[in-house]
Amino acid sequence: MPWPRLLEAAPRLPASPAVDDWYGALLDRLGEVTPFELAVLGGRLAPTPGLAFLAGYQGALRLLWPSAPLSLGALCVTENRSVRPADQRTRLDGLALTGRKDFVTAGTAADWLLVAARDEAEGEPPRMVLAVVRNGDPGVRLEALPALALMPDVPHARLHLEAAHCERLAGDGWDAYVKPFRSLEDLHVLAAITGWLYGVGRDSGWPRPLQLRLLALLGSAAEVTRQCATSAVMHLLLAGLFESFKALKPELDSAFAAGPAEWADLWRRDQGLLEIANGARVKRLENALTALGLA
Repeated sequence: MPWPRLLEAAPRLPASPAVDDWYGALLDRLGEVTPFELAVLGGRLAPTPGLAFLAGYQGALRLLWPSAPLSLGALCVTENRSVRPADQRTRLDGLALTGRKDFVTAGTAADWLLVAARDEAEGEPPRMVLAVVRNGDPGVRLEALPALALMPDVPHARLHLEAAHCERLAGDGWDAYVKPFRSLEDLHVLAAITGWLYGVGRDSGWPRPLQLRLLALLGSAAEVTRQCATSAVMHLLLAGLFESFKALKPELDSAFAAGPAEWADLWRRDQGLLEIANGARVKRLENALTALGLA
């Protein structure tokens, strides 16, 4: 992680009506970076928590699939509010995908899509694969959905697939991709939001101890990126990062209250994004403690 780039007084990238334009400007500013650097530096340069989230999400995708194109992408799993393999109805037949995914981060701006699908023979247990399609290809349609109250500047969409030609990725779709992505996303989004907070704190003159604690959290997150995303150690350390972040809440609340209202309003609106999937994190922590003999 090139820490001096985080510490320098770099101006934020202004928001753009189209998230792909903002993301393109971010890549132009950053140049070649690692997934973790994309998350942290993207968060530092983001004008909103939502766009910081987007940078973290893209970083996690690139750690999951190192061959990902530079453009915006999304992992598409959820169907009827479930990601369980047994609840999936999208299917792969040869190299053709048919089905529907209910939540696509980045909405219609997503250029490439990692799609979870089932391909087991009749009578076999559910088996998930992961395949890649491109927005705009025959049989691929993205339906824009209304903005959410949380992070309204990050669009989302519904994906419709009708015999869409795809590229199938190697490995089991659940164990090699969907399962580890849960932790990769948590880690990179937390790092991106912490990078955003550090930038706000630097510009707003927050107390030095709070700024240092945010930097320490980022340093710890950098170490966690070295762990296997499905390991018990990773899940334990990740839980520790989230506990450290929660402990900063009183200081953050005081700092926002004493600073510009525009930052406080953004944080009040979007801070709940770090509570997304908290139940799954708690379950992974419980399993990790048991596996490590610490329960």
